[in-house]
Amino acid sequence: MIWPATWLAAAAGFGLASIPGALLGVVLGYVVDRNLRLGSWRQLRARLGRSSRLGLDELRFTLLGRLAKCNGQVRQVHIDQARDEMQRLGLDGPLRQLAEQAFRCGKQAGNDLQLPLSRLRAQRAEAQSLLLSCWRMVEASGGATVQERQLITLWGQWMGWSFDELEALTIGLGAGRSSTDAAYRAALKLLGVSPDADPAAIKHAYRRLLSRQHPDKLAGAGASAEQLRLATEKTRNLRSAYALIRERKGFR
Repeated sequence: MIWPATWLAAAAGFGLASIPGALLGVVLGYVVDRNLRLGSWRQLRARLGRSSRLGLDELRFTLLGRLAKCNGQVRQVHIDQARDEMQRLGLDGPLRQLAEQAFRCGKQAGNDLQLPLSRLRAQRAEAQSLLLSCWRMVEASGGATVQERQLITLWGQWMGWSFDELEALTIGLGAGRSSTDAAYRAALKLLGVSPDADPAAIKHAYRRLLSRQHPDKLAGAGASAEQLRLATEKTRNLRSAYALIRERKGFR
């Protein structure tokens, strides 16, 4: 069997210029597909620390895949927006394949993203590019949900961005005030409070719901693993909603 690395060595020996463009594309595509195939989140995670353009776009589409999945189901609009991003970046051939694989693997990603994102603290332009892609994804699907906004805010914080800086990025994207208002209304609905509720009423509603849904309390009552998983997700959403309402109303 001839391994891809041997193919490249042979190509170098004969001179790349002597190989027809179409054939060279097939060879390189095969090498990328065989040696860089990303079949799981674990495999992709091992590559996300790279600072190259390839590594940055793998990270970008990992984030987009995670966003697409965070509400439970990847919709066609998410896939279409990911393809639009690939076209906007001029990704084709092997690079597009890697982006597609990263998008699929991203659905499995979690807090493991903190390390590669934190490495972008000193790379402001690269971080901004990733965040803008994320805002475009949620805007394409109708505006950021509480869960999506929570993820983008968390990722931005890992990259050293403040809440106000993250919101400022949405200006001109169509994901600005209208998206913020939609997320705010969703947060109020989740806590079961009205827009004119005072801080004391909001805090009471939040603490009451948190007490009901807290995984530790359910674990003591003999809840199943699936019930605990759902409770953990609900608790996370409650905290995100409460943080958004506090930010809007300006109380602690």
